[in-house]
Amino acid sequence: MNPPLPEPLFELGQLKATPLVLQAINDSGQDISDFLNRHVRGDWGTLSEVDRFNNDEAVATGDRIYSVYRTGNGTKIWIITEPENESGERFLTTVVLPSEY
Repeated sequence: MNPPLPEPLFELGQLKATPLVLQAINDSGQDISDFLNRHVRGDWGTLSEVDRFNNDEAVATGDRIYSVYRTGNGTKIWIITEPENESGERFLTTVVLPSEY
């Protein structure tokens, strides 16, 4: 039995993903939810220690949060959650290939 996942650290808002990133994830035999669950729970993927620290701070301050992952077949993907709006809500998370950003 797997241990329970930690609680999400922030809201994702509306989700958007490009067709190319969806195809890359599908080609790897994975599901986009695997990456989104890691992102929202503070597993930032292959970021540097400085960027990890900045993300940890951004969770508390409402700034932009991003993660970098590789699919099982080695394709790099980015997940970017936009900063909070004036109401304190995160409204958008986008999943893209680096070449599409």
